Amino acid sequence: MSTLSRKNSDSQQIQQAEQVLYDYLLACVQTESPERLLEEFRSLFVHGQGCRDSRVYSALEIIVKSKGAEARFNLFFNRCCYILINRWQMNSQSQSAIPELVRMFDYLGPAINGYPTTANLLRRLVRNFTQDELYVKMQRLARVIDAKQSNTNNSTSSVGNLIHRYPYLYYHCLLGDNSNGEDLKTVHRIKTQIERRFELDLSKYATYQVRLTRMARGSDLSTIIRRVKNPTLLSDSELNRAIIHYTGAVEGNHTYRDISRSFISHSANTFTYRAFKNDLYHYIASSFDSKYAKSQFNKKLCQHLQNTLPEFDNQRPSEFLIVRTSSQLFNFLVVESAHQPQHYVFVDLITNMGVTRTIGLLLKVVLMCNKVKPYLEKRFSILFNHYESFAKDGVPWLVKALESLQVAFSVHFGKADVSCFKQLRD
Repeated sequence: MSTLSRKNSDSQQIQQAEQVLYDYLLACVQTESPERLLEEFRSLFVHGQGCRDSRVYSALEIIVKSKGAEARFNLFFNRCCYILINRWQMNSQSQSAIPELVRMFDYLGPAINGYPTTANLLRRLVRNFTQDELYVKMQRLARVIDAKQSNTNNSTSSVGNLIHRYPYLYYHCLLGDNSNGEDLKTVHRIKTQIERRFELDLSKYATYQVRLTRMARGSDLSTIIRRVKNPTLLSDSELNRAIIHYTGAVEGNHTYRDISRSFISHSANTFTYRAFKNDLYHYIASSFDSKYAKSQFNKKLCQHLQNTLPEFDNQRPSEFLIVRTSSQLFNFLVVESAHQPQHYVFVDLITNMGVTRTIGLLLKVVLMCNKVKPYLEKRFSILFNHYESFAKDGVPWLVKALESLQVAFSVHFGKADVSCFKQLRD
């Protein structure tokens, strides 16, 4: 047999062995209780003690003893975990098994060098998996499920433990390039549930605040008002200001949505991309007060836009160009990339303008070009990942920015009804 034929044969054998494990877990998760399946999973993958189906354990031996097992194992094992996670997530009574599954890998025994037994090889491979980004994403999902199960907004010390609060980060922080359709459905289902709950809680809070104000003014004395908890980590005054700012007048009598519609209408008649970038500069710069505008920032903003895709300056501004320009604007305003996570401009904006107005500035860009909303979410996921291990009290500006963006998205792109807040502005 030629070398190429042997490699193809070995690869096919490994794929068949992996499919044996997938099929077995799929069958088990549909018929067995989470408690029993957790024990079997621990016995098979953590302790390497075998399986009641000898064919399954033989397949696992082929996988862990194959040449190049370390290169393939993480994706294989991640898929095994998600076969259980995706099924358990569909039933509220079994969701608590997901964090238990993830915590299982916190107690792995050390591998013994020089002992190529299946159990020892497996122990080393699973330990290596816990150092992979795939496991980090799985841990984040477990935190989201934990918080969802406990139905609480209490937060613990690190930024990473706040992940459940920001569903707009889920696609970027919980899924990877190798996630499949089932994984995406699971995350989408959780994301939708948590978004709806937050939007409902925010709507109730808005109504509660308006009733408190009316009572203070003596215009609502008919009933006892039941307290509604602030659903964010912002103070009541910070949240109230944020809602009023994102939905009320910010430039003259115009709201952010009014301003964006006017800009969209105007830019539709712009003949060149250079002119569009000039109009966009004024659209963005109008959010700054004169003192901050006279600093170096406006000059940097103007230079950034001039240097954006200059080869298209004489062309008509297409949707492609507008999306590219907006996305690169977020690179400048928030953070460049995961490889270059510098965010001095963003911190400078918050220092000089405050969190609420800074998020409002980013909201203007999204309202002008809705297709870049996922790109802004990606920028914030980079910041979240960068500060994930930090104590939340050590980066209060980031926590407030994450909370404020959640509010801005909920009132503009979700179903949160805060229209009653108009009474507080009048």
